[in-house]
Amino acid sequence: MLTANVQQVATFWPAVSEVLYVPHTEKEYQEAVKLLDSLIDEVGEDEQHPLASLMEVLGVLIERYEDEYVPEIVEM
Repeated sequence: MLTANVQQVATFWPAVSEVLYVPHTEKEYQEAVKLLDSLIDEVGEDEQHPLASLMEVLGVLIERYEDEYVPEIVEM
């Protein structure tokens, strides 16, 4: 069963990996943010939308990048 899932993912991953990846550079981060903005426009708050989980995953990847590379703004 797992092998079939891996094979199925392997078929689609080359295309998906062009837009879904862990951002490591500022450029990749900006591209991810731009994609997330587009997904938010498309999905909105519809949790049943077919792209809702992609939006969530991308948000987590962006948050991870920000936690590691973007300094927090400290309010006085």
